[in-house]
Amino acid sequence: MARKFPDWKKLYKDREIEDLPWFYPGLDPDLENALDKFGISSGKALDIGTGPGTQAIALAERGFKVTGTDLSGTAIRKARIKAEEAGVTVDFRQDDMLDSTLGTTFDLVFDRGVFHTMQPDMRAEYLGYVYDLVNPGGYLFVKCFSHLETMEEGPHRFSPDEIRDYFSGKFEILSIDDTVYHGTLDPYPRALFTSMRKPGA
Repeated sequence: MARKFPDWKKLYKDREIEDLPWFYPGLDPDLENALDKFGISSGKALDIGTGPGTQAIALAERGFKVTGTDLSGTAIRKARIKAEEAGVTVDFRQDDMLDSTLGTTFDLVFDRGVFHTMQPDMRAEYLGYVYDLVNPGGYLFVKCFSHLETMEEGPHRFSPDEIRDYFSGKFEILSIDDTVYHGTLDPYPRALFTSMRKPGA
């Protein structure tokens, strides 16, 4: 089913970031659990679709060297202010992930909401993009809405089998966990959190 999404640039201009459905002030609990589970405590990290910047900031507070990207220049400006207030350094950049100018790779890439906004005909391009961003032996973590979520609005939903179909050709699937999408909605929407590793070193 085709789904409509907002103009992200306009959205961040018109709304306070703390009111957005995906705003979560700390490190996403599922990412926190995954970092502990796989013993990841340092390295270069990328938060794609960083939005409010909370995940990038939380990773920087853990000692990672972090880049955060978003389509919205307003989101990036607000995220920079939040990072300064938190006393951490994050390289926030306005960047279109399907036409990226990053030109570097990372030990860890976190997608907390980009993949599930991709229309079906854009997902192959997305997959090639994230594959090129992850260092051999590095990790990709993707959080998306679950097929079990029944609310009418919102992003695309996926089953574990669909996640495997999309990603297993390029990444080793380490786990797919049923969870919730932490944010400002009550109750939290049903979600999947997928941990993957790029083959290599």
